[in-house]
Parts: sequence; structure tokens; C-alpha cells
Amino acid sequence: MEWIIIVFCGFLIGFAKAGVASMGILVVTIFMMIFPARESVGILLPLLIVGDLFAVTYYRRNVVWRYLFSLVPWVLIGIVLGYFVLDFVTSEQLKPMVGILVLALIILHISREKLGEKFVEMLPESKVFTISMGVLAGFTTMIGNAAGGVMAIYLLVKGLPKKEFVGTGAWFFLFVNVIKIPFYISLGIITMESVQFNLWLIPAILIGALIGVKVIKIMPQNVFQILVLVFAALGAIRLIIG
Repeated sequence: MEWIIIVFCGFLIGFAKAGVASMGILVVTIFMMIFPARESVGILLPLLIVGDLFAVTYYRRNVVWRYLFSLVPWVLIGIVLGYFVLDFVTSEQLKPMVGILVLALIILHISREKLGEKFVEMLPESKVFTISMGVLAGFTTMIGNAAGGVMAIYLLVKGLPKKEFVGTGAWFFLFVNVIKIPFYISLGIITMESVQFNLWLIPAILIGALIGVKVIKIMPQNVFQILVLVFAALGAIRLIIG
């Protein structure tokens, strides 16, 4: 039964990378239930990179580069901060930390219209917003491969259509996930054994990705945004309650 769940997670990774991006937080949650939380981070990373490679190939023409370049220096700061936290945090401490961060950003997105028109208008171009999102994205992706919720909020605030949303997010995650590899090897949470385990799940990821690109074409924009927020919230709550 456990293997069926793991293979299904591989399918969800591909589906999330090519479709509803924040659905990946469910995989983070499930992996943290099956494996020790800290080790699950290293097991999951190579699988995410396989999905990233498919997504950037398929959506290579649907990317808004300026939204990525403005994040890069702040994301790198977040990754370094996350590295030092991951070096001493326990698995049980890690799960609620990730969940709380994601939930806070979802609440920000839902309530932003009530915070005043001027705030809403300034937020997408706000330097403070960009810095905060960049550091949080780097930090959450480093400590738990859980930046899907962070980037979902960032890209939704920017008002990107579905394809640009997925394509821009795909390039972001490929960039940060490749950067994380030497950090994870240094921490001992990516090993030869974990990589061998990863190889078995590649077919499931590719099947999920192929189905994901079909679904995203027929999904209405408002349904897409609701699903992004709902899946991110469900995953975050599950991490918090343990």
C-alpha cells in the first residue's frame, strides 16, 4: 500500500509541475508522513527536478522573466538561511514551520482586497513585497520543498494568466532546485540510495505531467486560482496538525 501511495505521489509531482502548481504541497505532506520529515526533503528534490525539466520544456515560451530576475538575490538569501536552519532543526519541528509560513501567505492573498485599494495597487510593484516573497520562497523551498504556496501567492498577485503562471513558476523551481543539490548533499539528505529510489518514480512523474498539460488547457482561470489556494491551504494545515 505504501508503494502505491509513493507512485501516486510521483504522478502528482508531474501533474503539479505541468498544471496546478501548489498541489505539490500535498506531496510534501505525504512524503513527510511516510518518511522522516528531514530525510523526505532530500528524497523529494530529484523528483521535483524531473518534473521541472518537463515543465520548462513544455512552457518554454510562457515565462515572464522580469518577475523571476527581481526575485533571484532575495531567493539566494532565503536558501542560505534555510540551509542553516535545516542543519539543526528536527523533523517534528520542520513540519509546522513550513505549514505556518504557507498559511500566512494564503491569508495575505485572501484578505488583500480588504486592506485598501491603494495597498492592492502598490503590492505587485512593491519592493518590500518582492524582497519578502523572494526570501520566503528561498527559505521554504530549502527547508521543505514547500515554496509552491509562496510562489502561488506571488504569481497570483502579479495577475499572470494560467500558462504564464505555470511557465514562470517552472523556471523558478528548476533554478532553485538545482541550486539546492549541493546543500542537500552536504547535509547528507541526498544519497546514492535516495537517488536510486528516485529513478523508479520517473515514469509516474512523466505520465502525471502529460495529463497535467491537458487539464490546464480546459480549466477556467477562476477555478484554477481557487484550486491553487485550496490545495496549498490543505497541505499547510496537514503539516501544522502533524
